[in-house]
Amino acid sequence: MTTRARLVGINHVALEVGDLDEALTFYGRIFEIGLRGRMAGMAFIDIGDQFIALSAGRTQPPDEARHFGLVVDDKEAVRAALQEAEVEISPGRGLNFRDPWGNLVQVVEYGDIQFTKAPAVLRGMGLEDLEKRPEALRELSEKGLG
Repeated sequence: MTTRARLVGINHVALEVGDLDEALTFYGRIFEIGLRGRMAGMAFIDIGDQFIALSAGRTQPPDEARHFGLVVDDKEAVRAALQEAEVEISPGRGLNFRDPWGNLVQVVEYGDIQFTKAPAVLRGMGLEDLEKRPEALRELSEKGLG
């Protein structure tokens, strides 16, 4: 049997948007963002050791179910920013919203999930004090990752 590569993580997520400047303004109203770089038709939002690639030129209608999830240090701060920006929050138990181009975004808090940044990355992001809640630590431990 051939050895297969193991998935290690996600380097980046690419989102199609209508206009890069509008997208940077929109996401900058919701999240504290830093621009990793920019080139013709593309802008890159830094997330420590990962990034979001914004690609100009979206023309298709919103996806029904396709989405991506973002991990934040403070989910309630995102909720407040969405309300202040008058962005509709999707009904349900999670914190979900659509950007102006129909991209569905799910927001989860770092402490609640298994996803873990390396301590050096958290330090570099100024987030060294982030902690996991007991439920997330238990899930990690059950998988031998805690």
